[in-house]
Amino acid sequence: MAELIAGYLERIQKFEPLSFEAEQKLAKRWKSHKDPKAFSQLMHSYLRLVVKVAVGYKGYGLPLEEMIQEGNLGLMQAIERFDAGKGFRLSTYAMWWIKAHIQEYILNNWSMVKIGTSSTQKKLFFNLRRLKAELLGENGMHLSPEALVRISEELNVSVADVVGMDQRLRHGDESLNAPVGGDEDAHEWQDFIPEHRPNQEDAYSRRQIVKQRHGKLMAALDTLDGRERDIFVARHLTDKEQLPTLEELSDKFGVSRERVRQLEARAMGKVTKFMQRGLLN
Repeated sequence: MAELIAGYLERIQKFEPLSFEAEQKLAKRWKSHKDPKAFSQLMHSYLRLVVKVAVGYKGYGLPLEEMIQEGNLGLMQAIERFDAGKGFRLSTYAMWWIKAHIQEYILNNWSMVKIGTSSTQKKLFFNLRRLKAELLGENGMHLSPEALVRISEELNVSVADVVGMDQRLRHGDESLNAPVGGDEDAHEWQDFIPEHRPNQEDAYSRRQIVKQRHGKLMAALDTLDGRERDIFVARHLTDKEQLPTLEELSDKFGVSRERVRQLEARAMGKVTKFMQRGLLN
């Protein structure tokens, strides 16, 4: 696996960073015309940033190549949503999306028991070890009441939350294969726990399917013309709170509501056909 990572790093070194002016030009071309070449150039120019961010999370013991994949998905989201008209670099905007995707992957895979994704849990999970090391040193284990209060105030969380996360990080997961009792016929802990979740193989398989479908969706969007794509994204890939009405899109594109509906239906047909063909291959 180390050889695969080394080969990947060698390949992406050939992609030069873009100047601010070139980046702005490409971002505007993508936003206005959905030019896949512009998207590709923007993507390639920041692959090294994704690797740099992913390497910063190596201490969590998860595969670097998977964190890079998740970071690349975050970069794709950033490019899709980036507004060059605001005058700042894509890297500033993309950093949040890259970290968000990698952190979500870590939270879902660091432990067999889900850590949680609330803002409090994320903040503690990704900052507690650093603050603990600053207060106690690298080999310190137990936080004093004063240290607990100091960390809770710095992160703006409760002392109880700090204690709970500290226990999780110190003790990790207990093995469900640990025997209960001392005789040869002893049961394991897992024998007494009803399992309602799918096994890890199924969970991994589902994640892979989601990744494949995401890639297929992005490819399917490239088959649409600019207006079809904008309408499809607005109507089907936008948060419910920001979902535009046909009337709003009618005003935006200067066509009738019926024409917007027709373009949406046509785009949906193209995307559905592309996805079905790809998933059957």
